[in-house]
Amino acid sequence: MNKFFIFCQWDILLTKEGTVPFGLKPPVELQPWEMVTTLSLPSHGEAVVASLSLPLREARGGSAFQMVPLRKSFHILSPEDYQLAGKCAELVYFHQNTRFCGVCGGQMKWQTEISKQCSECGKELWPSLATAIIVRVTRGDEILMVHAHSFRDRHYGLVAGFVETGETLEECVQREVWEETHLRVTNIRYFASQPWPYPSGLMVGFTADYLSGDLQLQKAELSSGGWFRRDNLPCLPDPSSIAYRLIMDWAE
Repeated sequence: MNKFFIFCQWDILLTKEGTVPFGLKPPVELQPWEMVTTLSLPSHGEAVVASLSLPLREARGGSAFQMVPLRKSFHILSPEDYQLAGKCAELVYFHQNTRFCGVCGGQMKWQTEISKQCSECGKELWPSLATAIIVRVTRGDEILMVHAHSFRDRHYGLVAGFVETGETLEECVQREVWEETHLRVTNIRYFASQPWPYPSGLMVGFTADYLSGDLQLQKAELSSGGWFRRDNLPCLPDPSSIAYRLIMDWAE
């Protein structure tokens, strides 16, 4: 018995009941060029990972299936299946971007469940992660929250940014806070981390205390921001995000 993680762009195929298809045969006819890889699941046999080159065609059972954006599947799937779906989506992304070797141009073929090897020069590749920090900055009974131009709705989040080569996670926290807000922070502490498969990220959460400076937003990235108390919080991020967990951990 297999679990079938089937994607079309960033949508995942689920049953109408909101579960990952499970069985002996895939719920849609898969073409040879659409298969990506398989993963061994100790408790469930195998997970078949596939990427459809076209939107959902005809599934076995017809209306028994639905396409759901991967991020929205957080509210539908079990935590275990959502995390596994994220991993599978990252493997799809990895496959789509590593069809040919960057060294010699040869064809890349799957070597293990999560790695490829060039058929010509033997170059090996594994999925790479883009590591980012996200930090909850507090000042007394206030929390710093910002709204980025890239946000698609009205919610406010926390200062975040990608780790640059040659810097520690703590140095990245200090740099990103300074670049985005012109504030200095202290007492930087690790909170938690979260896989973020949009497309291949790892969010590392921190908390920090305000040290000095006047708030000056980086207009190129942020449209608004400020200090908020527990009784006047703005619209919050989606509960699927570590930003939400950081904020609620403070608010509660």
